[in-house]
Amino acid sequence: MKPRITLITLGVDDLERATRFYRDGLGLKTEGIVGKEFEYGAVAFFDLEGGLKLALWPRASLARDTGLLVSPAAPTDLAIGHNVSSKAEVDAVMLQAKNANAIIVKEAGDTFWGGYAGYFQDPDGHLWEVAWNPQFALVD
Repeated sequence: MKPRITLITLGVDDLERATRFYRDGLGLKTEGIVGKEFEYGAVAFFDLEGGLKLALWPRASLARDTGLLVSPAAPTDLAIGHNVSSKAEVDAVMLQAKNANAIIVKEAGDTFWGGYAGYFQDPDGHLWEVAWNPQFALVD
């Protein structure tokens, strides 16, 4: 296996609500929900940097496709990290998330590792960390 991730799929309870959160609230680009003509096929894709895509797919569809049962959400099983270039940018993204009705889990602040970070949850409980790490050089 090559060390490459091309798609992150988040299982959601309400695809339209989740699409609005990421598109309208966080400003991510999408063509909207596609695949409605297929049973269990409706999905929304968002283009991220470096060719990475974020997909939102109903949890029931993901469960059906994998053969697994829909299980209760466990927000601490995974955190998606969004690294930014400054403390001010952390604050701006956290405010954007809050204005999009995200749940602020932890207000942004200085970290034990020398950075600055905060956490929010999307409408389906997925956990996001917004962080400035002085050890990471970001290229815009």
